[in-house]
Amino acid sequence: MRFPRPLPPKGTIGFLAPSFGCATEPYKTAFDHALETFRGLGYRTVLGPNCYADCGVGISNTPEKCGRELTDSFLDPRSDALISCGGGELMCEVIPYMDFERIAAAPPKWYMGYSDNTNYVFLSATLLDTAAVYGPCAASFGMEPWDESLDKAMEILSGESLTVRGYKKWQQTPLKDEDHPLAPYNLTRRTRYRLHDPKKGDKCRVVRLEGRLLGGCLDCLCNLVGTRFDRVEDFNRRYGDEGVLWFLESCDLNPLSLRRAIWQLKEAGWFRRASGFLIGRPLHMGEKVMGLDMYEAAMYHLRDLNVPVVMDLDIGHVPPSMPIVCGARAKALCRISSFEMTMERD
Repeated sequence: MRFPRPLPPKGTIGFLAPSFGCATEPYKTAFDHALETFRGLGYRTVLGPNCYADCGVGISNTPEKCGRELTDSFLDPRSDALISCGGGELMCEVIPYMDFERIAAAPPKWYMGYSDNTNYVFLSATLLDTAAVYGPCAASFGMEPWDESLDKAMEILSGESLTVRGYKKWQQTPLKDEDHPLAPYNLTRRTRYRLHDPKKGDKCRVVRLEGRLLGGCLDCLCNLVGTRFDRVEDFNRRYGDEGVLWFLESCDLNPLSLRRAIWQLKEAGWFRRASGFLIGRPLHMGEKVMGLDMYEAAMYHLRDLNVPVVMDLDIGHVPPSMPIVCGARAKALCRISSFEMTMERD
C-alpha cells in the first residue's frame, strides 16, 4: 500500500470538486472562510476550476470536466495534499473520466473527502493500492471554532498522528444553515456504541478489532459492485491474510435499503476476508420500516460472518466524524462509551 508524504508545514493544499462544489450557501461562505483559515495557519492554497461550479447534476460540472479536474489535481506539482470541496450524488459518473494510469504513475498525495467521495477514496485503495482519507470536506473547515475532529484530520494529513478516538458527544440537530454558515457542531447527545462479539453476542462490553481498513459510504459502494472498477477480489487477495476491517456508514438508506446493500456486498464476495466491521451512525438513525431498525438491518447479514461488529461509531454523516485512512493497517479497542484505533503506515 502506497502512503503519500505528509503535508509539510506551510505546504500547499489543493481543493477540487469532483462531487458538489461550494456554489450555494452555507457552503460558499464556509469554504471562503476555510480558505482564510488555512492561509492564516501558513498553508498555501490552489483551487481547481470547479470549486465554485454548479453546472452539473449531483456534481459540480459535467462528468468529463470533473474527471479532468481530479486527474489534473493529482498531476499538479504545486499541491502537496488534496481536499474535496463537498459530497454530492453522482460522482460515480465521474469515475470513467479519471485517468487512473496517470494518477498511479504520479507521486502519491493525500486525498480527503467523505460521502460521495467514496468513489475515489475506496478506489484509491482497491485500484491504485494507495491510501486515502475518508474525512471532512473543505467547507467543514470554515466553522468557528474548529471541532477537534478537524484538528485530527489535519494531524493525519501532516503525519503527526495516526491514532483516532471516539468523541464524547455527537450532533443530532445542526446549527449550521444559510444564515449561520460558520456555526460549530451542536454536540448534545452522549456517545454510546453498540457492540457485537461472535462468542458473546450483543451483550459484550469490550471488542477488539484488527485488519486492513476498507470502506466508505454504502450508498456509493453498492453502485460499484460488478462494474469494471470493482477490484475488491484483488484487494482481498493482496491483504486477506491480514483480514479486512470494513468501515461503513450510510446517508440516504433506510433500514430496508441498508439491509439490501449489505446483502449485495456480501453476496458479491466483498466480505469474504472480513475481520470485523466498524459501522458509523446512519443519517436516518432511529428510523424503522416494517419494524426493522438500522441495527437489525445491518446485523442480519453480518452475524453469520462470525467477526466483531461495532455500530453507532463516529464515522460519516452524523458529526463529529473520525477521519479514517482507507488502506491502512489498524488495531481498535472499543467499549460501550469509548473507542480508540491506531492506524499504521506500511
